[in-house]
Amino acid sequence: MPIFRRIADSAPFQGFIIFVIVFNAALMGVETSPRITAGRESLFHALNITVQVIFVVELAIRLLAFWPKVGAFFRDGWNTFDFIIVTVSLMPTSGPFAAVARLARLLRATRIAGRVPELRLIVGTLLRSFASMGHVLLLLGLLLYIYAIMGYHFFRATDPLHFGSLGSALLTLFQVITLEGWVEIQGTSLRSIPLTWVYFASFILLAVFIVINLFIAIVINNLEATKQAERMAEMLGKRGDVLRQVSRLREDLEALEHAIRRPTNPTS
Repeated sequence: MPIFRRIADSAPFQGFIIFVIVFNAALMGVETSPRITAGRESLFHALNITVQVIFVVELAIRLLAFWPKVGAFFRDGWNTFDFIIVTVSLMPTSGPFAAVARLARLLRATRIAGRVPELRLIVGTLLRSFASMGHVLLLLGLLLYIYAIMGYHFFRATDPLHFGSLGSALLTLFQVITLEGWVEIQGTSLRSIPLTWVYFASFILLAVFIVINLFIAIVINNLEATKQAERMAEMLGKRGDVLRQVSRLREDLEALEHAIRRPTNPTS
C-alpha cells in the first residue's frame, strides 16, 4: 500500500526505530544490574512491553508496504531476519521456551545492523566473504599442519612444553600467528639451535603477512561487490516504483477514457 510504503521509507520513521533498537539494547544492559532493577520490576516490564509493541507495529507497517505482494518482503534477508526475531520474541518469557524468548530479546539489539546502511554493508561484506575465506582457511590449516610437524621434529627435545606433541605445536603456532610471545618461544630453542630464527621467520612471513593479507584482500574485494549490489538493488527499487506509478497512471487514464466515452442519458 502506498501510504504504508511512504511511512516505512520516511526518515523520521526509520530514525525512530533505530532509537527504539538502541533503547532496547540499553534497557537489556541495565536489567543485568540487580541494584538498579530492585523494586522497579513493573517499570522494566512495562518498558519491555512497549518496545515489543513498537517492533510489532513497525513490522506490520513494513509488511503492509508490500501489500498485496507480501512475498517480496521476504526476498530481502534482513526483512526475514527481522520477522523471525520479532516473532520469536513474542513467545512467553516463562515456561519451557523462556530461554529462547530471552535469546530473541537479546538478538533484537542486532537489528540495528540491518537498519543502519553502513553496518548493513559491513555485515553483507562479511557474509559474502565467507565462501572465499574457506579456501584461505584451508591454506592456513595446511600451513599450520606442516609447520607443526616440522616444529615437533626440530624442537621437541629443546622445548617440549611448546613442541612436545603435535597438538601443543599447533597451539604454539596459533599463538605465534597472533604475534604474541613468539620471541620468548623462539628464544627457548635459539640457544641450542642457532637456525631456529629461520623456522619462525618463514612461518610468520607466510602465515601472518601473506595469509592474513589474503583475508584483507578478500574483504576489500567483496566490499566493492557488495556496494555494487546495493547500488543495483537501489536502482531496481527506484525502477519498480516508477513502473508502479506508470501503471497507476495508465489505469487512471483508462478509467477517465471509459468515463468520457460512456454515453450520458439525455435530459428530459
